[in-house]
Amino acid sequence: MDQSVAIQETLERDENCIIAVQCDVFFDNSTESRLLGLVESTKEHAIFIYTHRRMAITADDVSLEDIIPISLDFAVVEVSSSEELAVVGADTKMRVSYQEEELELRLPFGSHSRLFLSEVNRAWSDVCKTTTQAPKFKWISKYHKTTRGLGVLKPALAPLGTTVYTLNQHQKEREKSSDKKGTIEGEKSKAYSSPESQSTFSREDRHDLVRCSSHTPSNKAQILAMPQFGLRDNLIRCELLKNEDLYTYPEDFSFFLGTYNVNGQTPKESLHPWLSCTLNPPDMYCIGFQELDLSKEAFFFNDTPKELEWTKAVSEALHPDAKYALVKLVRLVGIMLIFYVKKEHAEFISDVEAETVGTGIMGRMGNKGAVAVRFRFHNSDICVVNSHLAAHIEEYERRNQDYKEICSRLQFRQLDPSQPPLTIMKHDVILWIGDLNYRISELDVSNVKELIGKKDYETLHSYDQLKRQIDEQAVFVGFAEGDIHFQPTYKYDTGSDKWDTSEKCRVPAWCDRILWRGKNIVQQHYQSHMALKTSDHKPVSSLLFIGIKRVNAEAYKKTFEEIVRNIDKMENECIPSVSLSKREFHFKDVKYMQHRAETLSLFNDGQVPCQFEFIQKPNEPTYCKPWLTANPPKGFIAQGGSVDIELEVFVNRSTAPELNSGKEQIEDILVLHLERGKDYFISVTGNYLPSCYGSSIHSLCRLREPIQDMSQETLLELAKMSVDDNAVNTEKPLDIPKELWMMVDHLFRNALKQEDIFQQPGLRSEFAEIRDCLDTGIPDSLPGSNHSVAEALLLFLDALPEPVVPYSFYQQSLEICSNASQCEKVISMLPQCHKNVFNYLAAFLRELLKNSASNQLDVNILATIFASLLLRSPTKQDLAEKRKTQEFFQHFLAQGSS
Repeated sequence: MDQSVAIQETLERDENCIIAVQCDVFFDNSTESRLLGLVESTKEHAIFIYTHRRMAITADDVSLEDIIPISLDFAVVEVSSSEELAVVGADTKMRVSYQEEELELRLPFGSHSRLFLSEVNRAWSDVCKTTTQAPKFKWISKYHKTTRGLGVLKPALAPLGTTVYTLNQHQKEREKSSDKKGTIEGEKSKAYSSPESQSTFSREDRHDLVRCSSHTPSNKAQILAMPQFGLRDNLIRCELLKNEDLYTYPEDFSFFLGTYNVNGQTPKESLHPWLSCTLNPPDMYCIGFQELDLSKEAFFFNDTPKELEWTKAVSEALHPDAKYALVKLVRLVGIMLIFYVKKEHAEFISDVEAETVGTGIMGRMGNKGAVAVRFRFHNSDICVVNSHLAAHIEEYERRNQDYKEICSRLQFRQLDPSQPPLTIMKHDVILWIGDLNYRISELDVSNVKELIGKKDYETLHSYDQLKRQIDEQAVFVGFAEGDIHFQPTYKYDTGSDKWDTSEKCRVPAWCDRILWRGKNIVQQHYQSHMALKTSDHKPVSSLLFIGIKRVNAEAYKKTFEEIVRNIDKMENECIPSVSLSKREFHFKDVKYMQHRAETLSLFNDGQVPCQFEFIQKPNEPTYCKPWLTANPPKGFIAQGGSVDIELEVFVNRSTAPELNSGKEQIEDILVLHLERGKDYFISVTGNYLPSCYGSSIHSLCRLREPIQDMSQETLLELAKMSVDDNAVNTEKPLDIPKELWMMVDHLFRNALKQEDIFQQPGLRSEFAEIRDCLDTGIPDSLPGSNHSVAEALLLFLDALPEPVVPYSFYQQSLEICSNASQCEKVISMLPQCHKNVFNYLAAFLRELLKNSASNQLDVNILATIFASLLLRSPTKQDLAEKRKTQEFFQHFLAQGSS
């Protein structure tokens, strides 16, 4: 992170900034931005507080303001609202107190802030575990700053669940408990064996309703995943999870699930008929919205005032017979998920994480995709997904693709950063809601409406695309959906119950669905709500009773003690060992953006459980090459057990250039290390088929034949010429790469009037066919739909090692972005082949704009999509830079531009 670099430059050589995060500091009625850096020296840690410029990149941009050593008395306490409706999981508010002062901080919500807090927690835990003399922090004195916090702060950011309380309370309670167990950990066995709260104070002292990533009596086994625990504790955790049935019992809780595509409207009516339709108040609410805002601002910059409007409408319509806490709100453009819980259940919610994934064009645009929340309730892990899949009746394959991408790409960071992320399917219960957009096929409008009139929903459902795709096991394998006894929820004339009377006259369909996966789940109702007329969709709700695993404290204690006794007997000098299914893996004919995987099976044939991990080789930054991944990269195998590891090869825009030129090969050796055991060496080889994707414009302009017909020596020589301006080449190059011409020419001939071109994603299978055509031949026409060819063009530009406007011109382009003549001057200075490509693309896009009445494009849309590809930043591009690149490129989209 750039901010870490800036802080590191201010430190002495022996100090190291482990991680930095930007936060807001509250001063009376104002807030000011600060940088916090966790700094380590001689195994001691301190938090350095810096003032900074807007974009802190170097030491000149930051100024040291304060230092807080992490000593035994250090503490960070999370603060939450005392209002009746608590909002949890947004920005993290913390209070750091010293002597007579208090400093309140607000960290932005996100994985980086969680990682920062995790590292602070790890440092504090190391201090607590040290039984030798207390840290002296002599190294801090050289920074000539008044240090705070030496022996004055409250107890810690506690990993076992802490209480928020006042400084005076703490001073009294600390004196009482000083001769008892430690503030956090005490003896490890106490931490495991007592199912009671680990907090020093009673629950009545808590101000917060829900603690993200905290631990409660019902999930005590999870504390063993904390980074400070080793192999023995990993084994205890594994055995506790394996024997969960011995100390847990199911208890039913009601989950209200709702989904509503609001078509960009503002709330015009009460949501009470939808959200309060149950006789008794549900224990949980999971409410999903789609198309919250259809404006370009929301689409491109993910900013909308409608989030607050709809959230307010929801909070006012919750069941009146109970009080609810807002646990999490997560939004991606117009897809929003809100999670409420009854106040009395809030303390049993933990490990709350939220993630999003876009499946729009190039997998980046968030007009389609999913948002999700995962959490732990008592001893059950639950994931709720709200998705909006691809539209149009014929696009069911693209919807299938969206589903698969959401399942593979949506991953939750674990509390222990060293652990692999959790995917959707790694939960006890999965609740999936949203506008899935599957339609009714093979029936015309009149036939569909006739069956609806007869309320023959069973016959109509047999033509439903989602039902058919599930029956074919193409999507939602293992999921269940209740019987549908309500009429289709799409499409109506807004403000009425009339079916679509527009020119398109859409066929009615059950676009809005609710599905689930897991055990002990019973559906109470599944219905639409015709009373709401704000949108062209009708909202849908389902009430599920889910058997949640609760902990029996006495049985837990007994199970734990039995496990510890058995481990004590088992621990001896036996060296762990495993047998491998194979030691050599060869991936034949690897292609650009083609996922390939083979399975490595490990069997524990030793006398003891073992822990494995792929480790780095000397002088290498990671355990494997960037095109290779082992999943999982580390783990635990019980005696006699086995584990399958997926060795995955995937070449993307960052790894393709070196492989295309032959500078790199598909070759690597993985080192599999056993804790207290030996190392195993695994060979991974393969051959990469060079591609125009990831090749430079310079090289491609000198390739008259398909790239896969060229020898490796020729490609390597061309790559050298790309960086050597003095290289001699007698053959005149092409004006532009032939592959680029083929895609643009195809779109010019076939897609000038294509609706939503460059905004709707293509199919991955069709992209693979297009890539193969470009790499192996020169066909008369390209395969696949217009949308697939359009996305292939964008991916081509994204994969260029040097963008169309080279990096060396990037900063200059930003500085003169508002001056059209200066922008044209910059383009005139580009290398000839780059200049040709830029002008060719700009001319094609101007032709598209001439047909905007048909294709629905405008200058803003095209500038947004293409500017960040043609003028890529050599580092991460912020919002201000993004807007400047768009302003630069817009000059060339105006009609009559040269």
